[in-house]
This record gives sequence, C-alpha cells and structure tokens, in this order.
Amino acid sequence: MLSTKFPLQSLSIKQRTSLLYRGLSDRSASVNSECLKMLKDEWLMKYCGGDVITLLRFLDVETYEAVGETVMVVLLKDGSVRVQDGQTIRQYFIANTEGEEQVSNIQLMDAEVALYWKLMCKHLQAEAQVKGSEAATTTGTEAAVYASEASDKNDLLDSVLPNTVTDYVDLVKAHLSAGPNYHFASRQLLLLGEMLDFSDTMNRKVASSFIHELLTMPFEHEVDENENQIAIGDGVSLGGDREWAKAVAELAKRVHASTGEFEMVVANVVEELSQPCRERTADFMHWMHCLAVTGLLLENSSSLRSLQGKAIEPSKLLQSLLLPAAKQNHVDVQRVALRCLGLFGLLENRPNTELVKQLRISFINGPDLVSAMACKALIDLVTWHGPQEIDQAIGIELSDATYETSQFTTVDISNMNDDDLNIGVLDILFSGFLKDDWEFTTEGDNHDNAPTILGEGFAKILLLSENYAKISADLHPVILTRLVSLYFIEETKELGRLKQCLSVFFQHYPALSDKYKRCVSSAFVPVMRAMWPGLYGNVGGSAHVVSKRRKYAVQAARFMVQMVQTPLFSTETTEQASTSPESRPTSPDMSNHFDISEEGLAIRIAVEVANCPDKKTAAGKAYCLALCKVVVLLRFRQSEQKAIKCMRGLVNALAASDKDLVKELTPMASRLRSLDENPEEKLPQDEADEIFKKLGLDDGFRLDTNSVVPPTPAPRSVRPAPSRRRARRDPSSSDSDTDGQQDILHATSVSQFAATPAVTGARSQRESKTAAMSKMSAKPPVDSDGESGEQSNVTTDEDSSDE
Repeated sequence: MLSTKFPLQSLSIKQRTSLLYRGLSDRSASVNSECLKMLKDEWLMKYCGGDVITLLRFLDVETYEAVGETVMVVLLKDGSVRVQDGQTIRQYFIANTEGEEQVSNIQLMDAEVALYWKLMCKHLQAEAQVKGSEAATTTGTEAAVYASEASDKNDLLDSVLPNTVTDYVDLVKAHLSAGPNYHFASRQLLLLGEMLDFSDTMNRKVASSFIHELLTMPFEHEVDENENQIAIGDGVSLGGDREWAKAVAELAKRVHASTGEFEMVVANVVEELSQPCRERTADFMHWMHCLAVTGLLLENSSSLRSLQGKAIEPSKLLQSLLLPAAKQNHVDVQRVALRCLGLFGLLENRPNTELVKQLRISFINGPDLVSAMACKALIDLVTWHGPQEIDQAIGIELSDATYETSQFTTVDISNMNDDDLNIGVLDILFSGFLKDDWEFTTEGDNHDNAPTILGEGFAKILLLSENYAKISADLHPVILTRLVSLYFIEETKELGRLKQCLSVFFQHYPALSDKYKRCVSSAFVPVMRAMWPGLYGNVGGSAHVVSKRRKYAVQAARFMVQMVQTPLFSTETTEQASTSPESRPTSPDMSNHFDISEEGLAIRIAVEVANCPDKKTAAGKAYCLALCKVVVLLRFRQSEQKAIKCMRGLVNALAASDKDLVKELTPMASRLRSLDENPEEKLPQDEADEIFKKLGLDDGFRLDTNSVVPPTPAPRSVRPAPSRRRARRDPSSSDSDTDGQQDILHATSVSQFAATPAVTGARSQRESKTAAMSKMSAKPPVDSDGESGEQSNVTTDEDSSDE
C-alpha cells in the first residue's frame, strides 16, 4: 500500500528512513522481500529513474548514514546497482594543460557520491575475494572460471579507484581543504584507502606522510563573542568525531601493517604533541588534541607491552600526561583525560593505584560531564578487572563477611571528601543513582550522562554475575530493583537510550537461568516498596503525582510477573513451559523448586500483603489491592503441593483480615483448591516456616490452619417465598470455583459466595445469606420474609446481577 499509494516525495525524510530501516531489518523474509520490491520497483526505478545517487539524496545519508549504507548493500547484493560504463572515481580528476605545466584540478564529491563509491568499491573487493577463495578450493574448469571472474572483479576495481596513491591523497586533501561541509565525504574517501596497495615503498612513504598530517591536524574550533575558543565535535575523539577517528586508525593500520609499526608511528606523534603539555606551554585546545591522539593509540593497542620501547613509555605516558591532564582546570581536557585513563586501565594487568584514585575523585567531585566520563571509566574497569581488584588497588581489603551483605553502603557523593577511600567502588557507583540533580547536556552523545552509564553498567554486572563470584547474590535483587524503578518512573527524555537498553535487558535476563528468575522473584517486593508512594518512607507528593506513581508501580508489578513467566532458553525447560502448569503431572523430581518459579513469587506477595503496615490508610489499602490483583496472574504447578497448601492458608488469612481482598483472591483460591490433592489436609506451621525461610521471609506468617467448616444451617422457612425472586445460578459453574469460594467463606464468614452444593440443596440462597449475616455480626432480627434490614449494604455485584 505504501509503495503504490504514497509517492516517495510525499514522505518525510524521517518516514522514508524509518520505513526502510524497519522493512529491510524485519525478521520476516516476506516483509524483507516486499520492502526490497518497493525500494527497487517504485522508489528507485519509478521515482528516481534508476539512479541510485538520486535515491540516496532522498535519504539524507549524512544524517541517516546507516540506512543509506543498508540500502546500497541490499541493492548491490540484489544486482540492481552496477558500475556503468565510464563510471570511475578518476573522472573527478580534471587535467588542464597550461603551456608545458599540467595542473590537476579535483571536482568535489557530494556526500551521496562519496558513500556510493565507498560501498561500491568494498562490494567489488568482497566479490573478488569470494571468487578467488572459490577458485582456490576447486580444481579444473570450475577453478579456471572462478579465477577468471575474480580477475575481472579486480580489474574493474582497479579501473574505478584513483590511479595512484598520490592521486588518492590529493583527492582526500582537496575535500579536507573544502571545509566542514565536506567532512562526511572526506571520511568516506579515507575508508577507500583500505583497498589500495601500499606494498610499494614510494606509495607507503606518501601515505605515511599523509597519516602524519591527519594525526597532527588540530581540533576544529569556533570563537564566541568573548573570543573564547570552542572545540567542534565531541571533544574527546580525534577530529571531534568518533567515526572519523576510526577511519584514520583503519587507514594508519593499513599503511603501517608490520607488527608494532602502528604503535611506533602513533607513539612518536604523541611524544611530539606532549612536549608543550609537559612544559606547561600548551593551551587547552592543544591538550585536547594530544589526548585525542593518545586515546587513538590506547584504543587500538592490544596491551601496554606493545608500547614498551616506543617513543613514550607507558609509565611516562601516565605520570607526565594523563594524570596531570585529569587535574587541569578545563572541563573538556579533564573529560578526554579520563577517557584515556579508562583505556589505560583496561590495558593494565592490575589496576594502578593513582589511576583508580583519580577516577574516584573525578566521579565524586567533578562537574557532571567530568563525573559521567569518570563513571564510564570506573564501570569499564569494574567489569574488566572486577570490583575487588579495583578496591584492592587503593588498599581496601574487604572481608568475606562484607561480600555477604544484602545492601549497598550508600553515601552522599555530593558531600564526600577526597580522602575518604574506605568505601568500595560499587557502593560509590550505586550511590550515583541517588543523586537527583544530575545535569543533562546536548554536548557530545545524547546518552553521555551518568544515570545512563550507571544503568547500563549495573545491567552488565547482573548479566555477567558469573564472573564476579565475590559480589553477594543478595545484592542482585537490589540492583534489579533500581533498574526497574528507573525504567518505569524516570521520565527524563535524556534517558531514552537507557530505557531502550533496559527493555532488551529485561527480555533476556530472566530467560538465562533459574538463578536469574530467583533474582526477579526476590526483587518484586523491593520494587513495589520503592515505587509505591506513601509507604515505607516514600514521599507521596501531589495527588496527580501519587496517582501516576501508583500506575507505574502496578505496571512494574505486572511486568515482573511476566518476567518470571518467561521460559528459559534451554530446550527442555522451554518444552516444559509450553504446557499449562496446572496440567503437568506430579513428579518427585520437580518438587521443592517453588523458590525459583511462580509459586515462590506468589507466596512472597501474599506475605507482603499480610505484613503490610498501615493497612487502614488509603495508600495501604490500595497497595494491598494492587498486589492481590497481580498475584492471581501467577500459576501453580500441581507438583508443588506444599507451596499450594501454604498459599491456600495465606489466601484464607488475607481474606479473613480484609473483606475488600475477597473478590480479588477468589479466582486463585478456586484454582488452588482444584490443584490440592488432599484439600482437607492442612500444611503444618513448621513446614510453612521452612518455605518462608527458603524464600528469605524470616518474619514469616502464621497460617490459618482451621479446617473448612460449612456455614451454620438455618431452619427452613415455612412462610411463602417472597414476591421478589432471584434468578437461578448458572448450572454450568465449575465445582472448582464453588470449592474455592468455600475456602474464603470459611475464613471470612461473609456470605458473598455460594455455599457447598449439599447445603445449597437443603436451603435457599437467601436463607444461607441471612444465616451467615446473623453469625457475622449482631444485626437486627431477620424479618418474616427471611431478609435482613441491611441486606442491600452487603449485596455484591454478583448478587445484584442475579436479581
């Protein structure tokens, strides 16, 4: 419909790119093929006359580079785009002869043209390599055919690329000299260098000189009205652009391909640039440039050993450049220095003491941009080396008992002292969640802020928890609680990336193993306590805020129930989960696993409702009702008989304590009774206490162990039936529903539900209700019609619908 009803020009650029991104990356092959058909037949051929450059202009490839690349790759694989006769990069070299001197003028490429040629050349190179590999693995005529095809592709590639390395360098320099508007095209052309041949000494010499120019090219900057210099770009990468820095690094590694040659060349540049910094004569722009090149070196080195014996030794690099830069007054210099410190720490075998101290101090006391960069560096070091190694680097020796803690030691990082080093790195980082005055900025990446970095970092710690055996498992629910709260409550638009990250994390985390499901179950109650306003010390705020917070809390509760119900990745468990839990046969092997499944979560919720403080307040009542509405979504397996009986006792006790919960708990009571193999047999309190202990519910709860007692029979009325009659109940109602209602009827003595079938046959519904009401409280005597004067006050919605 989109391809035939909506012309390409009628869609906005964002709509075009979004449509292509979703269609071409969809999991369904039919969707892919339909999107490709629209792209080729309608957009390319009908609206662009078969010109792929025109199509790319409709997509704004400078803004949506990934979509433009995807479109080109798909069309190239499909064979819809080919090099036309006479098409070549050499056509952008225009030679003019003036007398005996030949001057070469270069025609500049648009962004779309540069992207086209980069991807076209990569495609031709890849095809030539595939055909060459096929020729090498076959014999005879088939091998000759493949070799011929590979030769044709290589010849075509050679005819497309610049004639010499010197021409290629001149082409890139011309675009660099043209200014920021051609920065995108320059980067695409830089990547063409990977396909050139630098085996010739002269070619390598020309390219090496060009690499040196690229590395020593200072940051582009602007001057404001106060004549202050402002760096253009992210302020931490070479050229102010991470993609540009990657392109320079790839070209440098292609030119200097010998072992250790890349590190030697870049280290020489770092030594050259660092001289003014060590002599304290460099301005902040020079500091940033020097540190950006240093970051390029560290990011592309495999270890500090590869820097040994180079122009600047690792120890000298740390002591004379990185640590002094981290203490500079300029914020941008501190940011890029901290990034380098983080990269340096990843290359170390053991974290350096001064490096760790500086990162901690910068995270605690630095401005928000600086603190965010220090936070990222610390998270990287924690996940690489482990939190214990980071703490030991500064002399913190935590005992084994400390690792068994169930809570983080939270501190006010805004008021910490620089010399307060006795607090572990995880405690300091987790305290960053509690700082509510983080400032967000549009500078750099839109996700370059501390809350996002912390959220992604702790999510990674949970996923990789097998690697951190010394981190107490009791801390995992604490971390998960914070992540769920961030996901549902935090509305700051700058945390959009974090929410995208967490949405993927929540889908995969509980499906990894039973251990993670147990963590989700353990975190449920802390999540609700943290999110529900008006309880456990939470500040409610205005009525609108309270209503919104409660809505988020209910959403979080239902979401976590779905997490617990997520099937595991293992085939065996997935097959088990595909069957209904209630229909699974009883097996001794499956018993006593309630703590890692839905049964454990249901019992935890029920105990939370039973022990909830301030049940008489509006917040307490709403909290308990919300939990009861969620608990009925959980399923019990018939094999978990002890858990079933325990939950039955909890449900009865809850219904007895608050009649408002009866309606919510009735469906669960019915299901539990139908699953109970011996419904009249109650669970001993000592066994219930064992269940509570296994679930970490040390306070536990005293179950209602009284046997089910039918309502007291009332004498059959001899008077005529009242003029107003009730409709008969639906005879199709299941016995299990009636039995479940009987459980709650015994616990509450409120006749809101039908009695057992035997009693129903002996007396009318109205008489049963009257007898139960008389027993419940001292009400006025029953009148001659067998109805209480206050009957209308206790008639349920179900009764009203029957009348």
